Amino acid sequence: MSTRPFDRSATASAACRHQPPCPAPYGRDREAARTVASHPEQGWSLLCDGTVLFEDTGELLPDGRVIAPHRPIQPA
Repeated sequence: MSTRPFDRSATASAACRHQPPCPAPYGRDREAARTVASHPEQGWSLLCDGTVLFEDTGELLPDGRVIAPHRPIQPA
């Protein structure tokens, strides 16, 4: 049995049928992917590339890695 997380990157890119295609879930521009399911009452959205984007700007990547919230810093 493998202990590696399931890699959905190939599946996510294959599901993206619009043009231009969504960026890969592991690139810096991953948040530019289209929203395919939105649940603002629960504070999250599912992007076309398989990333779950949370209201606090945190992210859950398709392989299970977590990206901490990264709100922009407001100038004083």
